[in-house]
Amino acid sequence: MGRSQESFNKKEIQKKKEKKRQEKEKKRLARKEAEKKGGLDSMIAYVDENGNITDTPPDPKAKSTTKAEDIEVSVPKMDDSMKEEPIHRGRLTFFNGSKGYGFIRDAVTQESIFVHVNDFEDDIMEGNMVTFEIEKGQKGPAAVRVKLA
Repeated sequence: MGRSQESFNKKEIQKKKEKKRQEKEKKRLARKEAEKKGGLDSMIAYVDENGNITDTPPDPKAKSTTKAEDIEVSVPKMDDSMKEEPIHRGRLTFFNGSKGYGFIRDAVTQESIFVHVNDFEDDIMEGNMVTFEIEKGQKGPAAVRVKLA
């Protein structure tokens, strides 16, 4: 009689493959059981009045009604109190003469607004008080029609 063709190493590999196949089968059965238990109802989520996600449905008695007239879909119309002053005052806080740009700090809002040398109407230096108008530039608000105050 000859020796068996199966060596120890081959037997170990077969055992590992069999064990992996059994684990995979267990996982498949567990997934199948989970599908039977929960179904679609276990996947539904609700949002409460505070915006939190919960698994309990909202109480229909706690519902509040909203009038259709109270819902604003667009931006509210501007009235006279919301209009901005067209001419602003401020100080030229920074100016780079070689590159031709600078920044003006608005006296009211303390906001820095970009300004280009092409928008100067007078000879203005850093630190001067100026009056200007704000327009939308390429990268945000920009000062135009800049004059000495």
